[in-house]
Amino acid sequence: MKNDQLLTVAKHAALTAGAILMEGYGKVIDVRFKDGTHNIVTDYDIKCESEIKRILLEAVPNSSFLGEESIAHVGAGNVEWIVDPLDGTVNYAHGIPIFCVSIAAKVDNQLVAGVIFHPVLGELFTCSLGQGAFLNDIKINVSSTQTLQESMLVTGFPYSVNSNPKGCIDQFAALVGRGLPIRRLGSAALDLAYTAAGRFDGYWEVSLQPWDMAAGVLLLTEAGGQVTHYDGKQFVLSSNSIVATNSIIHNELVAALTGFEA
Repeated sequence: MKNDQLLTVAKHAALTAGAILMEGYGKVIDVRFKDGTHNIVTDYDIKCESEIKRILLEAVPNSSFLGEESIAHVGAGNVEWIVDPLDGTVNYAHGIPIFCVSIAAKVDNQLVAGVIFHPVLGELFTCSLGQGAFLNDIKINVSSTQTLQESMLVTGFPYSVNSNPKGCIDQFAALVGRGLPIRRLGSAALDLAYTAAGRFDGYWEVSLQPWDMAAGVLLLTEAGGQVTHYDGKQFVLSSNSIVATNSIIHNELVAALTGFEA
């Protein structure tokens, strides 16, 4: 199946899941706790992932599926779907309108298509390899901000923030101490999408999972941005750190994040 066909399937699945999320948004929902402080799952995470999986695997029967709530591979084809059915679950459960659906397709270990859907605002971010990045079918690009000191940044914290992994608390304090405006949305996928759209100039976070980043990484690079790990090395989709920027400020941000890990 071609990349644009995979993107079409992913868009349909994301829009369907978004509609399910809006049905439950603002209502009393079933919340269960996973490992880590405030690491929760709702019945709508489960409902959405089940429906997304059904749509994707029916459309591409020989594909495999990696989702946040069902961490298992099925299928034997060269297409892998990487899915977060509800990124921003804590926001969703508290009635805060910052959450999304994130779906990426990987073929032969290369990301080739991605969708991030923010159902409250009706914002559909899409991309396919080599074809650019789009918001509601309008092409988007990263910002042209020239220096870190001029930048608007966004970050997040892991559920294990109390143990200060990779010095994340110290990194945040150091950048805030420079007078930089930094936001914390509570959705890694939207952090990446907003950086791709030029709303933020840079984003960093530690201890993320592939489903948090997959669609957003492709979106960001297709919008002209740069993605690496904290050490500046080439990004590999795994449970790891991420630095994503408009590429212009990338080296400055990487340098600002070093030296804090105990």
